[in-house]
Amino acid sequence: MIALSLAEIAEVVGGQTYDIPDPSVRVTGPVVRDSREAVPGSLFVAFAGERVDGHDFAAAVVEAGAVAVLAARPVGVPAIVVDDVQTALGALARHVVAKLGTTLVALTGSAGKTSTKDLVAQVLRRKAPTVFTPGSLNNEIGLPLTALSATEETRFLVLEMGARGLGHIRYLTGLTPPRIGLVLNVGTAHIGEFGGREQIAEAKGELVEALPAEADGGVAVLNADDPLVRAMAARTKAKVLLFGESGEADVRAENVRLTDSGQPSFLLHTPSGASEVTMRLYGEHHVSNALAAAAVAHELGMSAEEIATALSEAGSLSRWRMEVTERPDGVTVVNDAYNANPESMRAALRALVAMGKGRRTWAVLGKMAELGDEALAEHDAVGRLAVRLNVSKLVAVGGREASWLQLGAYNEGSWGEESVHVSDAQAAVDLLRSELRPGDVVLVKASRSVGLESVAQALIETGAEGEVAAR
Repeated sequence: MIALSLAEIAEVVGGQTYDIPDPSVRVTGPVVRDSREAVPGSLFVAFAGERVDGHDFAAAVVEAGAVAVLAARPVGVPAIVVDDVQTALGALARHVVAKLGTTLVALTGSAGKTSTKDLVAQVLRRKAPTVFTPGSLNNEIGLPLTALSATEETRFLVLEMGARGLGHIRYLTGLTPPRIGLVLNVGTAHIGEFGGREQIAEAKGELVEALPAEADGGVAVLNADDPLVRAMAARTKAKVLLFGESGEADVRAENVRLTDSGQPSFLLHTPSGASEVTMRLYGEHHVSNALAAAAVAHELGMSAEEIATALSEAGSLSRWRMEVTERPDGVTVVNDAYNANPESMRAALRALVAMGKGRRTWAVLGKMAELGDEALAEHDAVGRLAVRLNVSKLVAVGGREASWLQLGAYNEGSWGEESVHVSDAQAAVDLLRSELRPGDVVLVKASRSVGLESVAQALIETGAEGEVAAR
C-alpha cells in the first residue's frame, strides 16, 4: 500500500485511535487479514469470524511488526477502532485508489472470470507494472485487500468482481471505480440464488452502469457472442468494444482449431492488426477468455503482435483450473476441481475429449452447487453430454446430484460400464487406482464444496514415486 499515517487512516475510515503514541507513524507494508502475513510496517485488519476472531491475534501481529490493528474494539495494542471493519476497509481502499490514479480494469461473468483475469494481468504486465486479484478473492473483503496492495508504481489494477445477488457489483464498483469494465458471459452459475438468467444479467450489468462516460475514458468490453451481454451496451455511457468470434466483434478470432494436445490456436484480429496465437492453456473455451484479454490490452495501447505473444506465453496462475499433470506412467491428470457450473462443465468435457484423441478418457465429476430448481436438469444434461462426446468412462462422485449425472448418462445410452456412481472421493480414488492404464486422461471437476481436488492429488501421488512432469 502507499504509505499513509495512522492519523490519515483514522480520518479516512472514521475511526478512533487507541494506544497509539505517535499518530504520524506510517503504514509502509501490506494490509493483511491473516495474522501469519503480518510483517514490519503492515496494517492488520481484524475480522470476527464464526470460528476465529482476528482480534485475538492483535498482540501477535504487533509483535511481528504490524504498525496497528484496524479493529471493532480496543485490543490493548495500537489500534484504529471503527463501527464496522468491512466498511472501513472499503473506505480505505477507495481512498488509496483515488490517490493512485491507476487505470482500473474490472471484470465479471458467470464463468471464466478467474482464468480471464489471469490472462488480462499477464498481458498487461508486459506493458507496465500490474496488480491483480489473487485467485478468486473477488468479494467485499478480497477486492479492497487487492486494491490496497497497489503502490505508486502500479500502472494497471485488474480486479475480478463476483456477485451473488443484485447490488453486489454496484457496491464493489463503489469501492474501486473502474475505467474499463469487462463482462464475459451470463450463464447459470448461482442461478438458484438469482432466480434466472435475466436476473443474473441485471446484476452483471451493474458493472457497465458504473463506468465513466466515453468522453471521460470509460470503456465497456462486451462479449458479442452472448446476447444478454451484448444488450448491456444500452446500459452504459461508456465506449463499447466488442469481442468474440462474431464477424461484428472489434476483437475476434478466426480459424480456431485445437492442437493435438488440446490447446487452442487462432488468428487474432484487433483494430490495430492481426497475429497468430497458440495458447499454453487447454480447451477451446479459452479462446473467448483470450479475446476478452486482447480487447482490454488493445484499448490500453498494445499492438496485435504484442498481445498475441503475451497470450501465447501466458499460463494458469490459479490452482486447480485445468491444471494438467503427466505422470511418469503416461497417465494425464487434469485437475479442474476449483469450481463448476454447467457452462464450465461442458467446456471441460470438450477439452478432455480434445486432449484424449486416441486415448481412454475419464470424467470424474461431482455436484454443481447453487443451481436451485435447475439442478436436476443441469446434472442430467452433463451426464448426457459425456456420452455424446464419447467420454470413455464417467465416474459420478457423491450423493443425489451425482446420481443425476449418472442417470443422464444412462438415459443417453450408457448401459454398460461406461458410467458408475461412487459414494465419495476415496471410493473414486480406489476405483481409478485399480482401473487406470498408461496413456489414460482423467478430468476431475466439481463445485469447490465437494473437494474433489483430493482425488486429483491422490492420483498424481500414486503415479509419482519419482519426479512428476507437470505442465
